[in-house]
Amino acid sequence: MASRTHDEQHTTGQPQGAHREPAPTESREDDREQQRRDQYGGFNWGADFFGWLVAVAIAILLSGIVAAIAAAVGSALSVTQNAAERAAGSIGLGTGIALLLVLMLGYFTGGYVAGRMSRYDGGRQGVGVWLIGLFVTIVVAIVGAVFGSQYDPLQRVNLPTLPVPTETATVGGLITLAAVVLGTLLAAFLGGKVGTRYHAKVDRVGA
Repeated sequence: MASRTHDEQHTTGQPQGAHREPAPTESREDDREQQRRDQYGGFNWGADFFGWLVAVAIAILLSGIVAAIAAAVGSALSVTQNAAERAAGSIGLGTGIALLLVLMLGYFTGGYVAGRMSRYDGGRQGVGVWLIGLFVTIVVAIVGAVFGSQYDPLQRVNLPTLPVPTETATVGGLITLAAVVLGTLLAAFLGGKVGTRYHAKVDRVGA
């Protein structure tokens, strides 16, 4: 047994259990992968923009479904833009929960699309989707405040959005605002992470 171990060490040229150096082919592939990450990593604003469009579409679709269900059961529940504005002032519990869920699902889906379109940094792509949504919401709110609500496109499509107050906000409204902002950010981040898992599965197959 001792002589066999000595022969194995002599044959392999290294003691048993020693760390194996990566093969030249593996090292070159790692270098190429790092080069691709350096070149194509970070925010992919094109993918993030299309992810935001998907988030908007899903939010509109879900808000319509919620409104239809509410009408069927005789409820006045609404998650439209008007309801979002009221959320920053005073809001019912049911409307607040519905608004939060609709927006989180929309941003999760948007983050997933952006992450799926980008090979790297899925969580960052989800954050990019959220930042675009926040930027558009702020710009539209400013335009509406300066020129009047008739120039607010989000009101025309009844889009649920981050609740920007048009009047004095209450404590409950501020809590709702914080929940929506943090909830949509988390949902977009997780959606982006899930979206990039597809590329990781492809890489494992090719490894």
